[in-house]
Amino acid sequence: MQRFLRFCLISILFTFAVVGTGVSPLSDSASKNQGKIAPKPLYRDPVYDGATDPVLCWNRHEQKWFMFYTSRRANVPGLSGVTWVHGSPVGIAESSDGGATWTYRQDANIGYSKGQDTYWAPEVIEHDDMYHMYLTYVPGIFDNWSHPRSILHLTSKNLLDWDYQSTLKLSCDKVIDACVMQLDDGTWRMWYNNEKDAKSIYYADSNDLFTWEDKGKVIGDRPGEGPKVFCWKGYTWMIVDNWQGLGVYRSENGLSWMRQENNLLETPGTGNDDQNKGHHADVVISDERAYLFYFTHPGRKGPDAEKDTADQRRSSIQVVSLEYKDGWLKCERDKPTYIHLGPVPK
Repeated sequence: MQRFLRFCLISILFTFAVVGTGVSPLSDSASKNQGKIAPKPLYRDPVYDGATDPVLCWNRHEQKWFMFYTSRRANVPGLSGVTWVHGSPVGIAESSDGGATWTYRQDANIGYSKGQDTYWAPEVIEHDDMYHMYLTYVPGIFDNWSHPRSILHLTSKNLLDWDYQSTLKLSCDKVIDACVMQLDDGTWRMWYNNEKDAKSIYYADSNDLFTWEDKGKVIGDRPGEGPKVFCWKGYTWMIVDNWQGLGVYRSENGLSWMRQENNLLETPGTGNDDQNKGHHADVVISDERAYLFYFTHPGRKGPDAEKDTADQRRSSIQVVSLEYKDGWLKCERDKPTYIHLGPVPK
């Protein structure tokens, strides 16, 4: 009830705040094929103002897009250290206009709790009329980064209520940020971050999404987290948050990876809440167009960058179109992004 009342109050304030964003999601110049111009920011969580780690999934039953995200408690006063990054629920926003306009729906009902829970970086996919979530879990609320983390497997029929299935047995007791994709042979592969091995990217394979066999390290040339793997333009791509923008890797077989020279979103943009590096991204392919969803810390810039107030803690979700040029990926975050996410075929 307290969270709901907090949501109502902050939503009223946001109604006035977004008037001055300067970018309309309903531009007259956008054609039906192009979609609408995405506003900057695309989305701010109206409860805790700490939306990070976005991942999108088509809600087949409601015929709309859902965005799941780590809901960091950025605006809660009196939280020392990184306590505000812990105790985070999984927020859900929804869009009925192809991804241009997002509104807060609710927090996901996670069927796994031990009293004081921290949920990070949900990965959500659909398979055989069932939704699967692979969720980073920290057993408690802490003011530092030293505690164990694991990846939970949960399932749902409605994308709102999630039943616990298992805790995955992976390479160690400090793993985060799962990404799951089906391979050409029908099996499944998961990429994740092994924090104990210098923040390297590891992978595991499964025949059924329930039982996983760890396969070891796949990328370790530099530290990173939040791997996102997708297929586009004849290649398999992996995007990794290196904290200096997003590193890009390209592969022809999903095992051997070549790194792109330049990171994406390393240079700050000029748009509202976009004047900082991009972090932990998702990619959605729709009508052969690729959209990169990422988050920023808008307050971490200029002389106040190193402060630790609500402004430095808060985060916003943004979106930009990916472009393919000369065998590699680029994006121009200051150009208007016309977005239209269509329904996902069954």
